[in-house]
Amino acid sequence: MSERNKESEKKALQETSPAFIFNRLEFSGSLGDLGTLLPIAIGMIVLNGLNVTNVMVTVGLFYIVSGFYFKVPTPVQPMKVIGAYAIAVGLTPTQIIASSLWMGIFVLVLGTTGLIHLIAKYTPKCTVRGVQLGVGVVLMGKGINFMLQPDPNLVVQSIGPINTGIVLGVVGMAATLLLLENRKVPAAVMVIMGGIIVGLFIGKPLKMEELKIGFHFPQFFPYGLPSGSDMLWVLPVVVLPQIPMTIGNAILSNTDVMHEYFGKRAHRATYKSIANSQGIANIISFAWGGISLCHGAGGLAAMYRFGARTAAANLMIGGIFIALALIFGRNALPILNLLPLSVLGVLLVFAGAQLALMVQDLTARKDLFVTLLMLGITLTVNLAVAFICGVIIAYALKSDRIKV
Repeated sequence: MSERNKESEKKALQETSPAFIFNRLEFSGSLGDLGTLLPIAIGMIVLNGLNVTNVMVTVGLFYIVSGFYFKVPTPVQPMKVIGAYAIAVGLTPTQIIASSLWMGIFVLVLGTTGLIHLIAKYTPKCTVRGVQLGVGVVLMGKGINFMLQPDPNLVVQSIGPINTGIVLGVVGMAATLLLLENRKVPAAVMVIMGGIIVGLFIGKPLKMEELKIGFHFPQFFPYGLPSGSDMLWVLPVVVLPQIPMTIGNAILSNTDVMHEYFGKRAHRATYKSIANSQGIANIISFAWGGISLCHGAGGLAAMYRFGARTAAANLMIGGIFIALALIFGRNALPILNLLPLSVLGVLLVFAGAQLALMVQDLTARKDLFVTLLMLGITLTVNLAVAFICGVIIAYALKSDRIKV
């Protein structure tokens, strides 16, 4: 069968398959999004003092509600600028939820007023591809960094002269390459399960007596309400830098990727609905003391690459987060820490590659120039600046007098 026929058949199957299929491939795909989510979420729990139960329940509900509404795999990720800055400088829990409230209001206004459609209309396709390329390369770089750096949760830091993370990363990459198209033994399931087994043997000892099973329910405003100074301080420091990245990656790029992967099945995924989804989620996260959440395109690429084709993937991973939170509460953190960083790095590498490859449909020299320039700006400054510069440069290059 020719490549064109294979692609046509694949697309037809995607557009006619049921909204929910519960099988091992969907479960494998549901795990693909963890590479970005877990490190930032765990970091904000440990270093910023966020409540484990509240964070995990909020994430789990966002997965499940998104799956039921959009009826295709929908990623749930932390907002990168807010998350990274919070961990780096030690934002307080009230400053973090203040950031969530600002972002929730902002993207909800974009969605409810329809302003996001106007932004999308005048955003060149090459800049969306530039965002995807930039995020993809950053994810791959982060994944490789996870493999190279020492893992604080591993007791055995080296095997001979070689860092344990490198060994686990190489084995995980090889296993993923061998199993990526295997429908009986899904790659992500094997890599994650293998990582947990490794964590049990050479990770920090898991004390079973400390895993107190019970019912742990999230509380409203567990840290109290943010002060006026908190609300004003986070606005220029983390909220404004986050806005262009959210528009470019979590709304425009993510919606584009959803339609690229699922065609007519993604009819509910519009710029407006994707923006509103994130707006509502962040206002709820503000009240429940969670983290700032978005629908990052990199997460969708990861879910799809590892097998997710229906919204069942959302229900499975969302159910796991909620179950761990309600049953173990704060004691769920040692369970999550069983997974070596290098294993999460493997997921990030393949997710990044999947997303970066979306630039292959660009053929015009000027379009390719814009995407590559955006990649350079992303790697040296950040994605938000790259998106703004990309839009400006793309319009400047429309002139026939400018050649590249």
